[in-house]
Amino acid sequence: MYDLVIKNAKMVNEGSIQEVDLGIAKGRIEKIASSITESAKDEINADGAFVAPGVIDDQVHFREPGFPHKANIQTESRAAVAGGVTSFMEMPNTNPQTVDFEQLEWKYARAADVSPANFSFYFGATNENLEFVKQVDPGNVCGVKIFMGSSTGNMLVDNEKILEEIFKNAPTLIATHCEDEATIRENRAFYKEKFGDDLKAEHHPLIRDAKGCYLSSSKAIELAKKTDARLHILHISTAIETELFRNDIPLVDKKITSEACVHHLFFNDSYYPEKGSLVQCNPAIKTEADRREIFAAMMDDRIDVIATDHAPHTWEEKSQAYPNTPSGLPLIQHPLNIMMDFVAKGDISIEKVIEKMCHAPAVLFRVKERGFIREGYFADLVLFDLDRKTDINKQNILYNCAWSPLEGMTLNGKILSTLVNGAIVFDHKSGVSSDTPGQRLQFTVN
Repeated sequence: MYDLVIKNAKMVNEGSIQEVDLGIAKGRIEKIASSITESAKDEINADGAFVAPGVIDDQVHFREPGFPHKANIQTESRAAVAGGVTSFMEMPNTNPQTVDFEQLEWKYARAADVSPANFSFYFGATNENLEFVKQVDPGNVCGVKIFMGSSTGNMLVDNEKILEEIFKNAPTLIATHCEDEATIRENRAFYKEKFGDDLKAEHHPLIRDAKGCYLSSSKAIELAKKTDARLHILHISTAIETELFRNDIPLVDKKITSEACVHHLFFNDSYYPEKGSLVQCNPAIKTEADRREIFAAMMDDRIDVIATDHAPHTWEEKSQAYPNTPSGLPLIQHPLNIMMDFVAKGDISIEKVIEKMCHAPAVLFRVKERGFIREGYFADLVLFDLDRKTDINKQNILYNCAWSPLEGMTLNGKILSTLVNGAIVFDHKSGVSSDTPGQRLQFTVN
């Protein structure tokens, strides 16, 4: 007997769409067939809706420990599963920072208690913790995070010798935030002198400009090639950076990879006059030409994965006058909706969306037995309807900060159900159930 059977679903998986039934037992996909007639304890009739692997979001900031007024692992992981995200990888710029193993294991224990989604946490590199970096377990930790430009939390690694040693000795993938700090400081001084008290959020992409991003990304790639490191450059925000990446080799063989975030695919600088600091993030949202080229690079596989960089701040913090406003956007409840909106417009296929949000993160990070719908794999699944729409408003936002830059918008597609390890953790009628916690992600060590 199966624990659960999903009937009459359109399975989006590995580049094709097939009408199937799925049999789930003990948290895993036990059978994929055109029809399953065996009995089950529970049944979902998908009634022609799509089923896909759950989204694996490789970059989030859940703000715990240290910033409970902004967010915490419980609230943000609940928002994640409501958005079809079944696994997340969270960043180290908390307080205390995740730069030693005591803090790292505290996060894992906390997530095991309260997160309905599966989880992993990056170990943060600093100018002082090289010996800890060398000891990170690549089978149990998604990667080492390096801030090669200051952002929220100020974990800037600016010691050139230490930076090269981290690249040389990190036993895991290295994920980088790439913005050149000297360029940012120079631009900030120039625009402060030019505009004074009239400095506004629309000047943010001029201060954190394309030149600063390109200089830092180029430097990271140079170091990776020199040291033979596995490098993953996060949140590409400029057209010029897309020229740094290859699409002539399979992802499984790439050692230098990159990520696009949904806000850099969706927004451009024309939104600053209306939304101001609500679309202020690091690296900044830039021009429409940048947005289009990032999208093109994602489509032709120069950019490998799509993520959110979910980074909440309170409404009060975001309501201050620029440049006192913090950078970061809450997004993890709606990444699939954003991409389904592009599907509805004919800009991308649903198969390509699932490749970039589910398959590719699993391949890139070598996640064990997740990211695909395969017999024997964990039953991390999302059911969604492309023909329905999602209204985004304060009544249905689940973030602790209780706002979204997408508020007031209606996006195509609706998340119907989310399953994590075979358990239904979200249903669009009843909401989020966190009775069954997610699991710690495991990684193949080659």
